[in-house]
Parts: sequence; C-alpha cells; structure tokens
Amino acid sequence: MFARYFLSLLFVVSCLALWQPVSVFADDWKPLDPSDLGLKAPVVEKDADAEALFWEVRVDDNPEGDLIFTHYLRIKVFTERGRESQSKIDIPFGKFFGIEIRIKDIAARTIKPDGSIVELKNGDVFERTIVKSSGIKVKAKSFAMPAVEPGCVIEYRWREVRVEQSANYVRLQFQRDIPVQKVKYLIKPFPFEGLGMRSFTFHGEGTPFTKEKDGFYATVMTNMPAVHEESRMPPEDQIKTWMLIYYSRDEKIDPEKYWIDLGKREYESRKSLLKPNDEVRQAAATALADAKSDEEKLQRLFEFCRTKIKNINSATSGLTADERKKLKENKSPSDTLKRGMGTGADIDLLFGSLATAAGYDARVVLEPDRGDVFFDKSFLTGYFLEPSNIAVNVNGTWKFFNPGYDYLPFGMLRWQEEGQPALITDPKAPVWVQTPMSGPEKSIIKRIATLDLSEDGTLEGDVKVEFTGHPAIERKRASDEDSENEREEALKDEVKAQMSTAEISKITIENVTDQTKPLVYTYHLKVGGYAQRTGKRLFLQPAVFQHGVGPLFSTSNRKYPVYFHYPWSEEDNVTINIPAGFTLDNADAPLPFSGGPVSDYKPSLGVTTDGKSLVYKRKFFFGGGGYILFPVNSYAQIKNFFDILNKQDNHTVSLKQSAISQ
Repeated sequence: MFARYFLSLLFVVSCLALWQPVSVFADDWKPLDPSDLGLKAPVVEKDADAEALFWEVRVDDNPEGDLIFTHYLRIKVFTERGRESQSKIDIPFGKFFGIEIRIKDIAARTIKPDGSIVELKNGDVFERTIVKSSGIKVKAKSFAMPAVEPGCVIEYRWREVRVEQSANYVRLQFQRDIPVQKVKYLIKPFPFEGLGMRSFTFHGEGTPFTKEKDGFYATVMTNMPAVHEESRMPPEDQIKTWMLIYYSRDEKIDPEKYWIDLGKREYESRKSLLKPNDEVRQAAATALADAKSDEEKLQRLFEFCRTKIKNINSATSGLTADERKKLKENKSPSDTLKRGMGTGADIDLLFGSLATAAGYDARVVLEPDRGDVFFDKSFLTGYFLEPSNIAVNVNGTWKFFNPGYDYLPFGMLRWQEEGQPALITDPKAPVWVQTPMSGPEKSIIKRIATLDLSEDGTLEGDVKVEFTGHPAIERKRASDEDSENEREEALKDEVKAQMSTAEISKITIENVTDQTKPLVYTYHLKVGGYAQRTGKRLFLQPAVFQHGVGPLFSTSNRKYPVYFHYPWSEEDNVTINIPAGFTLDNADAPLPFSGGPVSDYKPSLGVTTDGKSLVYKRKFFFGGGGYILFPVNSYAQIKNFFDILNKQDNHTVSLKQSAISQ
C-alpha cells in the first residue's frame, strides 16, 4: 500500500537580523599545492570522477542593499567521465523563492597535469536555459572550461548578487553535485545590542564559527558527499546539508504561545488592509449582482480581481521593468481598485476586502512553500511562512484563494501551497488549518490525434494537446514572456526529444496568457519509420504520445524519497487510419491495472466497424487522495508501478498485409 510520507526537520528560535559589510574577495588566484595537482584518487568518495578540493564563500552585505556571495571553487578531475561532467559549467541565475539572483565577475582557468595554465577567455561566457531532473527550467551563465583532461585541476570564481535581499536570514549551502573536501564560509556579524548571531544546520551536523582576523567568523565542514539529482526528488534544501544564519535573543519560547502570538501580530498588521471603504463596497455589490450561492459570489469576486485589475508583475501586464519602478505603491485595496492595477499581493488583499464587504469573514493566511522545504510546526520561526493567500470562512469552513497568482483557477492554490498547514490570523485565537490538495481531475492533460499510417511505416496527421490546472500554470508561466517563435521551437524540441524523426508544422499555441482558458497546442505531425515494416507486417505502438518515453525511474536503488509536485490525470484518444490492404493481425490490448486509490490505468484498443481505423484510448491518473510523497523504502514498489506503466504504454500491435493487395 502506498503511504504519504513527509520528512520532519528540527529548527530554532529566531527574531530579527542585521548585517555588516565585509571586504571584497581578493582577485588573485590562490597558490596551488603541488600535492593537489599530483593527487591520484578522490578522498571523500572513492568512486568519484571529480572532487572539489575546496569551496570558499565570503558573504558581503552591500551598502546598496544587495547580498553578495563571492565563490571560489577548485576541483580535481580524475577520470574521463569527470572531464565530461566538469568541462561545462552552469551557474543558475534568475528568481528563486522571491529572491532575484544575478551572476557577475566569472573567472576560470585549467591547470594541466604538467603545470601549464589555460585561462577562460572573457567572451566565452554565455546565457542558456537548462532543464533540471525535476523538469524545472532555469537560466544559467554557462562556459566551457578550457583544455580539461584527467589529472588536471580546474578552478573558477564568481559573484552571486542577491538583489535587495535582507540579511535577516541567510542560507549557507555545503553540498554540490560532486564531493567536496573542504567548505568554508566567512562572514562578519553585526554587533546589535541584545541580539546574537545564531546558526542552525539542516540535514547534517553543525560546525561552530571561529573568529578570524579583521572580525570575520568562519565555519568549515569537511568531506561533504555529493548530492546527485534523482527523478522526482524533494526540493534540494530538503535533502542537502545547509545552515541558516539568523539573529535572536537567548530565551526560551513556548511553541504554542509562539504561533498564537505570531498569528495575532500578523492579524493586527494587516487588518486595516482588509477593511473596505465605500468604493470597495460598491464594487462588491456590482460584481455580485444576482449571484445566489456562496460559491457563485466568491467566484464573481475572484473573476473581478482577475479581469478588472492589472497585475503589474505579470507578463500579461505589458509593462516594462522601468515602468513598474515608476508606479506608485498601493497603500490600500481602494488604491488598487481606483488605479485598476497592483501587485499580486495587492490583488489578493483587494479580494479579501471585497469578500469582507460582501459579508464574509476574510483573513490573511500564513503558509509555507513545500517547493522549498517541508514545513514542520516545531520550527519556531515565521521565516518559513509567507502571507500568501486569503482565507474566507464559508459556513464554518475556511476556503482559500489567490487571485493575484497568474493562471491559477478559482478553487485552487499554487501546488507549493496545497496540502499544507496554514495559519489563519486572528486577534484572539489564530488556528492552523490544512489547505486542500487539488485532485487529479483538476490537472488534466488531454491529447487527441487523428493520423494516417503509410505502408512504409510513416505516421502523419493532426494533433491537439490541452492542459488544465497545474500543468497549464507551469507551462504558461514558463513561456508567457517568450515570443511566438520561441514557443514553437520549444514545442518542436519537446516532441523531437521523444521522436527524433518527427517533423512538426502548422503549429498553433492558444491561451498562453489567458487567465482562465486551457493551454492548447495544435500541430501537424509526421514521423518517418514510426511503425516497423517486416515482410508483410507492420508493428505499431498505438500509444503515440508515449512513444520514445523511457521508464520514469531508471535506477535500481534510490537515496531520496520520491516526490510528485501534485496529482494529475491524462486522457488520450488516438485514431490511426490503417493503410489500404492491411488488417489488424494482433488484436490484444494493453492490460489495465490499478494502484488502489492512488492511481489507475485504463487503456483500450479497437477497430472501427469498417476495419479502416485503429482506435486507442488511454486514461491514467496518479496522486489520488493526495498521495504524492513516498519514502525511500517504498521505492521498489513505486518503480515497479511505473515500469509496468511504461511496458503497457509500449504495447505493440501487428498489422498484416492481405495477399489480395500485393
């Protein structure tokens, strides 16, 4: 039986934090110990193909408000596989969990076994999009290390600028995708009266800070094992060793009292923002008009916020970065209403104010993000909670809404906030409520194809793919700023990754920036050699949309839990017109099977009454009941389930050429 599995963490008390700038990291390369160049075998993991000799990071609080991490990494390459893996470097940048990261001042060099040095040229750094094993696309500064070979040492430096990030809470990472012999962080704490700099280490043993010259404090970890990405794994900070730096007073706090006090403070700080004025009341009355049920009323208010208020942070706003900076800050929901625009948070607050005007009890909700780490209430800090949604009490039940998040349907939350404990703010008794998890029926991928099969095995015809729910949100947000040509090229790349001989034409991509409609792809598909011709027979895989897809889990062993972001379902309907003179020789269909309440797979295969077409249908869902996280000890069962699914999807039928047609 599948079981839901949520890992628990330990955490600490924290309050406010301040930081003082530290000196800029030196530009010169560090001297190389000849023993490092002559090192013949890895130290941390005996089978490692490459190993970092050291990774040193200085943390600077820039006077302009940016937080700067200056990295210096030196790596020893042992094998040909190590040469391949370390020759191309990607340093991600962009926006991660609300923090904008920029990469600057990249420098790199290769020290060959004979001691000669090859420097990276200034113009050899470029930007590209990389796809992680989780399927998430991120931008990266990329460069190829010059003249890498087994036995050499490579080293590179870069500055990671976290734009306008407060130094209140800072995460220090200690693991990479290769083993590291020594990781060292240097920081200079700010001596604030009554507060002391604290640290807490997740998923590892903490190390103390020791004072160095010029007021710096250093912490060092040694022999850090590699973290390798696995398919469908938890977020990185749920498995990596990392340290949180924060400031707090030395005091004991009662857990229950801590959350109550936090909920009260957050309520008081935001209660005025939900209080409607006359303009908001009038807007609510107009929007509700003849709405009768609570569901209809709240949906009207939700749609009002979506259609009448421009989200200035959205790709659909049409605003440039400079235009956004010039906009005045909304001080209240009435400002948002009057100006007809606001941030996502402004839109959420307007929704709460409209709901209040309509007679509902609406509150700001504090929620964690399970796309970051898995929250546990034993973490006595508000650091992992954000005022991200609005809760509305409907006949004693709290309903959750987030109209300020692009493309999110009414009745759903971001997948990162579904199935999570949420703190309902209140002036007297804040309460924890579990947010609902959207079922598989809310996130559907529908695929339809009408195709002609030729005698030589070529498959050609028209395809339509429709996405709703979370799959639609992810794809829309990933491409809403792309040009039409970029979207089409991305679709071509996606299809060709499955079927290398595929030719795609007549592409249309609809509703990319539409807040409510499904995302729809249509295109003409031609795949040469799709069916295999052997003598008088054609061997054909009816599951066209799964053609070329390998097993989801390819390794026999697993180190980390299996984690699906959300439940989903798939519906395929494929019609393949059989070439003249051929009939279905092997009529058996792929077998259905079930994973109980968690999953179900129902394929069907048949021939039209005139015998001219093969009709294949496939229905599949996973994550029923909110089962999306599974412990390592259930990996064999999960792997076996998806191996069976892959085998059934690769089911092949035989078409036989009749003698009369020859």
